[in-house]
Order: sequence, then structure tokens, then C-alpha cells
Amino acid sequence: MPRLETVAFDSLIVRLFDRIDEAHMPWVLAAVDSIRDALGELALEVVPSYTTVLVQIDIKQLALPEARARLSQALMGLEPRDGEAGTLHEIPVWYDVSVGPELPLVAERLGTDINEVIQRHTARDYSVFALGFAPGYGFMGLIEEAMATPRLKTPRQKVAAGSVGIADRQTAIYPAPSPGGWNLLGRTAVKLFDRQREGYTLFRPGDRVRFVAIDREAFMAQGGDTTPQPGVGSERPNGEGRS
Repeated sequence: MPRLETVAFDSLIVRLFDRIDEAHMPWVLAAVDSIRDALGELALEVVPSYTTVLVQIDIKQLALPEARARLSQALMGLEPRDGEAGTLHEIPVWYDVSVGPELPLVAERLGTDINEVIQRHTARDYSVFALGFAPGYGFMGLIEEAMATPRLKTPRQKVAAGSVGIADRQTAIYPAPSPGGWNLLGRTAVKLFDRQREGYTLFRPGDRVRFVAIDREAFMAQGGDTTPQPGVGSERPNGEGRS
């Protein structure tokens, strides 16, 4: 049974699970539907995440205890979506050490070469668990456990837009230039946030992402920026000393 937790004077968290798993996303999305059906416009924000849904209530029209009671009733007997899945996005990525300076580091952790890292990163589809950090930034996973790599000990001051990285068992794309400490593997020319797009963002929670390796020429033809990423990939991630 989902647990309801008060997190602010106008907000509740619906806690569905205690661990992250791709198989949980249909339940999370089913909870979103039930919440919206139960509260309608009285729910100012309904924000799904890995294992929870945040609900902000219009407390001028609905007291929080009453909202809690409505949600408890709506979530009884919750069932996951049957046969439904989010949009599958194929994202072309140029994997190269000039734009993915941590490729050698991840290869070293795996005891293999860069080509194997690329093959394994593109070998599965990833669920979009949540949006955050920056507009259009989707937290995706789960990458295979053997590839899990901690964040860099010292984050970069600027990561190029379109950079594809991994951290622990998650993967993501930086929508715009920003600071960041994820291990960079490559870069895409796909625009994740666009004010001209309906809804602005390419990804939604519950969508799936498949990375497709392309060469430099194809990346440039798509409008990709080949400017090398400043900083080298020799720095060890958090928790790892230098040899």
C-alpha cells in the first residue's frame, strides 16, 4: 500500500517503493493518473520520481487532511498500467575521448577497451525516472552494475550541452552548458529542451531512451559541436585514490 507523507504545509509525498527499479515505473505512472483523477485542478503539481510522487495541493480550496483522505481512497487497489509504455527515443551519440574523456576510465574499471564500453552503453534501453537539475535533464537507468562509476571527485565547472554521462547506475544527457560531475562518454546533437516544443522537454518520466553510436561525420551533419570537452578523464571518482 502506498504511504502518504507530509513534506510541506501544502504538499504530500506518495511513497510507493523503497528502492529504484525500472519495473516500478508503471506503478508510479498509475499513481500519477489516480492522483490527478482524485484531485483534478486541486493538485497544483504532480511530480513523479524514482519511487515517489510529489503532490502540491491548492490548500485555499482543499485542506491537507482532506487531500490526504482523498488520496488514500484513490490509491487503494492501485494497479500498474497494462501494456502501456512511454515514448521510445533513439538518441544518436558520438562516443569519442575528445567529448567523452571518461571513456578510458570506465574501460579500465571494466577491464576492457573503449569499444566495449560503447557497446555496453548502447546495448539496453533506459527508463526516464525523473526530470530535474536543469530543464530537460532526464535521470535514466539503470546501466549494468559492472559499469557503475561514481561521480568525479571534483565536478567540472562547465560541461558542454549534449554531453552524455554516467554516475553510479544512472545515465543522463546535459541539455545545456552547466557544471557537472558525471563521467562523460560522448555527445549528442539532440535538443532536449526547446521553448517551441509542446511541453518544452523531449523526455517525460516513463519514457525509454536508446543510445545509438554514430561517427564524427554523422554527428557534425546533425549540427553537433565537436569542440573538445575541457578537462581530462584521469581524475578518480569519489572514493577512489590515485595509484
